[in-house]
Amino acid sequence: MRRAGAKASSRVAPQEYFTSCPGRLMAGQEDFFILTAFAATPAESKFSGEKGDAMEKREIPYKIYLSEDELPKKWYNLRADMKNKPAPLVNPATMQPITLDALSQVFCRELAEQELDDTTPYIDIPAPLIDFYKMYRPSPLVRAYCLEKKLGTPAHIYYKFEGNNTSGSHKLNSAIAQAYYAKKQGLAGVTTETGAGQWGTALSMACSYFDLDCKVYMVKVSYEQKPHRREVMRTYGASVTPSPSETTEVGKKILSENPGTTGSLGCAISEAVEAAVTSGGRYRYVLGSVLSQVLLHQSVIGLEAKAALEKYGVKPDIIIGCAGGGSNLGGLIAPFMGEKLRGEADYRFIAVEPASCPSLTRGVFAYDFCDTGKICPLAKMYTLGSGFIPAPNHAGGLRYHGMSSVLSQLYHDGLMEARSVEQTAVFRAAEEFARVEGILPAPESSHAIKAAMDEAIRCRETGEEKTILFGLTGTGYFDMVAYEKFHDGKMSDYIPTDEELARFAKTLPTQPAEF
Repeated sequence: MRRAGAKASSRVAPQEYFTSCPGRLMAGQEDFFILTAFAATPAESKFSGEKGDAMEKREIPYKIYLSEDELPKKWYNLRADMKNKPAPLVNPATMQPITLDALSQVFCRELAEQELDDTTPYIDIPAPLIDFYKMYRPSPLVRAYCLEKKLGTPAHIYYKFEGNNTSGSHKLNSAIAQAYYAKKQGLAGVTTETGAGQWGTALSMACSYFDLDCKVYMVKVSYEQKPHRREVMRTYGASVTPSPSETTEVGKKILSENPGTTGSLGCAISEAVEAAVTSGGRYRYVLGSVLSQVLLHQSVIGLEAKAALEKYGVKPDIIIGCAGGGSNLGGLIAPFMGEKLRGEADYRFIAVEPASCPSLTRGVFAYDFCDTGKICPLAKMYTLGSGFIPAPNHAGGLRYHGMSSVLSQLYHDGLMEARSVEQTAVFRAAEEFARVEGILPAPESSHAIKAAMDEAIRCRETGEEKTILFGLTGTGYFDMVAYEKFHDGKMSDYIPTDEELARFAKTLPTQPAEF
């Protein structure tokens, strides 16, 4: 790296000494290639260019790993540093902020406490969870040398890779925490929803670890398009039901009102909540995104990324994450946003969402139900309306109608940007990334890839040497139906009209008083 405004360095990236990048190697060869590559590179004195401090002379490897001893021991609660706190969850029956006792009928007690706590900055990670995290964490921070070279950009690109576990995504970070608290409370099991399947897979793994029953309601279109993801869940002992279904009263109601519907996360949430609250106290509902407790658990992503960058004296200028409900984005930006809120540093944050489900960029900032069946508490968030269902041809994930209350408030306060991208452009970016970086990305992650590439190309045009960090949330090996549609030219872009969005916005509930 070099300081802003410094003369361009003569040093070259390691891969320029070779005919190919490690991203093109077969699985299992990469680490060996990296070791031999660095052994064969010229001496550091020929490599480091201009004189600088010792930190600047250190060559940055392709992958930066923290040791197990450097695992975060506490989760970071971003809300504690927010001047404008997210609006409280509201009980739709009383139109008053929901109480701990009421929320504990749906969520595990300790998770309900975390959901309502917006003042404690750091919360201890229980020792059993740290032990579990060590199976796949710390996850690597990767310098995208090959992508930089392909784009011909002076930008430095890094990505935090969360796909190095069997679930294939970051979702396991919160799944194992929620399963732990359910086991600690003595429950028989948990219920949940899943869209693309990453969350359901992660939760099935976590429940298997703690010997809990796991009931998953999977968005019908994903259930049909991703049978292998469904079978991974079943391998770990979960029952998987396509949603909406005839197994719940709310599912029957949704089907009667929308015959032939392909489902949505809002539908699946409604069914999972009903299954939990009618279980006689034996089950609780758990959620993989949107909730503040989930963003809390996912803060391990940002805490690790920040620690890894600081090892090499690197400060990102731009931090990018895909945005559906907000779990990955919220976790990645948490410690960096905390610094911005405290006035200690400045960063540019970009949320990237699908053009077919544009809650931040075209939604309304208002109280809305978190589910289609309207049985969950009301949350103040950017929303398209709880009845919104993405078009059936939407294959890129991130299909929730709303956004985390935390991220919604940050966006509303002008602390974060948002943009939407069409799915064909997302898959083009995914394909290019896969060909040069050697990882097949999940469609969700590829929204962030697209934006990162756009920012890097902009740097090429302006000559700026900015540092870009994005979240690579997981792998796309169970998303091959979507990739097939893209390759066969059968994928199209659907963008809802203003009239369609206005129709759903009219269904918003009566707004409670300001608290």
